[in-house]
Parts: sequence; structure tokens; C-alpha cells
Amino acid sequence: MTIQEPKQPAAAVLNDIDMKLEVIVIPVSDVDRAKSFYTGLGWRLDADVPGANGFRVVQVTPPGSPCSVIFGSNITTAKPGSAQGLHLIVSDIEAAHAAVAARGAEISSIFHDAGGVFHHQGTDARVPGPHPSRASYGSFASFSDPDGNGWVFQEITSRLPGRIDANGAAFTSSGDLAGALRRAAAAHGEHEKRTGGNHDENWPDWYAQYMVAEQSGAALPT
Repeated sequence: MTIQEPKQPAAAVLNDIDMKLEVIVIPVSDVDRAKSFYTGLGWRLDADVPGANGFRVVQVTPPGSPCSVIFGSNITTAKPGSAQGLHLIVSDIEAAHAAVAARGAEISSIFHDAGGVFHHQGTDARVPGPHPSRASYGSFASFSDPDGNGWVFQEITSRLPGRIDANGAAFTSSGDLAGALRRAAAAHGEHEKRTGGNHDENWPDWYAQYMVAEQSGAALPT
């Protein structure tokens, strides 16, 4: 009897499989201290589950994030503080900076990179202040937890093409939606100036087009 090897799924089938990053694990040395730090930032406490022989799992979720963070005891061999470059995407870098600072966390000044693209390692090539033109993807601020695990705020307001499904828009929090509405309102004000200052009765349609285009990276209405 001949045993056939199982057929490998076709590439087209693999491309149809959703692979959603929903949990990251960070290494900490003191679970209670880490729990206090992250919940003190306003992150939702999802679980704190003990197990045998000192095993413990704590899960928290940043506001509006589809991805949660897990830390605990006996869940990773990584060295505490070795998780670096964990990015938290925000629509308003100044508001995010103020919110974290108000909760007592030490956070860097807002900065952009000298190269104008992505930030370098550590504090290399940091230029004080947000990106000069406030370009999407270009403004940052960093902070660390008590073990030194490093987090970075990155401001994104308009997505590059292909990052978001062009057929719709999704907002994970009321704050994100409010920010999108404010940007659409400002852009629509400029639109009305260009069209002679007449009030646009179809502004809801214009807003919707602008907000979907901004998320999907499509050409913005003018």
C-alpha cells in the first residue's frame, strides 16, 4: 500500500487565513509591580490567574487595542526588560504623551527621527518635537515599565495604501473616532474655502469619504 503525503494547501488558500496578532508576552521580574504599573496607566485588567508551582498569568489590554499584553511567572525564559520597541499607535501624540505623564509614568519628550522615516535604536538620531509637517508615522515618544521593557508611541493619522481595507473604516475607540472627525472637519473647512466659502449641505458624505480614504491610504477628497 502506498501512503500519500498530505497535500499542502495552495498559496491562495493560505492567503485567505486570518492571522491576527492578539497577544504579546513580556518578561518581568516582579509581577505585582508590573500589574500595578500597567493598570496605573489605565490598561484594562483582563485576567490574573495563578497556577501550580508559582505559575501565574496576568493579561492587560491598552485602551482601544485589539492586542493584549501578558506577563507573569514561569511563562517566558526571556530576560526581564528585554522586550523593546513595542509600538502603541495613537492618533494624537501630544494627547497620548500628556495622558501617560499625568498618570505618573516617566516618558521621553516627543521626538521625530533625523532621517525622517522610522526612529533609530535607543535614543540615536532623535530630534526634539513632533515631525515638522506632522507627517503621519513620523512623531514618537517613548517610555519603559519598571523592568525596562520599552514602549513607543507612534502617531498615525493617515495610513499608507494597502494597510487598511479600502472598503471600509474601523475605529477601536471613541477617542480615535473623535480624532478622525476633527481632522475631517478641519479638511472640510479648507474644502469650503476652496469652493468659495459656500456651506456644503453634503458634508456628511464628504466626511465619510475623507475618513475612509484617510484610513485606507487612498487619495483624500479635496
